[in-house]
Amino acid sequence: MAEFKRILISEIVIPERLRAVEEEHALAIAQSIVEHGLINPITVRSTPAAKGGKYTLVAGAHRIRAEQINEEPEIDAMIVQGDKVEAQLIEITENLFRNDLSVMDRAIFVQTYRDVWEKEHGTISAGRPGNRANLSQLFADEAEAGSFSLHVADRMGLSRRAVERLNKIAQSLHPDVRAAVRGTPVADNQSALLKIAKMEPLKQRQAALAFRAEPDLKKALALVDPPPQLTKAQVEQATLLSRLVTAWEDASEETRSQFLDHIGLGDTPDQLMAEIRSEAGDE
Repeated sequence: MAEFKRILISEIVIPERLRAVEEEHALAIAQSIVEHGLINPITVRSTPAAKGGKYTLVAGAHRIRAEQINEEPEIDAMIVQGDKVEAQLIEITENLFRNDLSVMDRAIFVQTYRDVWEKEHGTISAGRPGNRANLSQLFADEAEAGSFSLHVADRMGLSRRAVERLNKIAQSLHPDVRAAVRGTPVADNQSALLKIAKMEPLKQRQAALAFRAEPDLKKALALVDPPPQLTKAQVEQATLLSRLVTAWEDASEETRSQFLDHIGLGDTPDQLMAEIRSEAGDE
């Protein structure tokens, strides 16, 4: 049973979120609240024994940040009963329905839902009574009871293939890549994410570093995984670049500074990468 109440923001404990708060998005919500008020209350659960507050946030981190921007000490909240697992499912549910969720974040949420479900009900595996080999069948089974998965099917149109693609991204995309592309158009480019997810982990780490220096994904990938149409000399240079990127990533700050001094650059890593790209034939 849920209770609607206006509570102090200072009494809300905000745990680590599946989706990081984006300041620009929070600013937009803050402006909307000024014009129209807070349309959807946040969701919290009562945790009087928690360190630092009476409530623990379940969903609504951006709305809390927006109210903080507006210098509001209180916020409308729905207080629900439930444990940490149920709170995770509520957070996932709300975020899966958001239109502004990127493909990458959606994949992470779907995978997390599966992980949470398996902790409660056991691993989903072929031939196991009561379970199915894929998440889409699990969604279909639960939909009979009118549960969260029915809304996923209705509002997102998840098919078996769609779930498989999201799972591939969530399970195979290296954390370095996630950090590098988050907040960029690449995070919402499913084909690009799938392409990177197919690369071996070392290549993905190299791609992440290259992407930070070269925001054009096609060019960044060409630096670490050159296409066959390149000349022999360009392929050789790209291979050297891949080795340099790996060595740079593994080097300590002191070693990096010594290297910068050695080549007479002595400035920033971004300038170094620009020089390397130039030498690699990236006209």
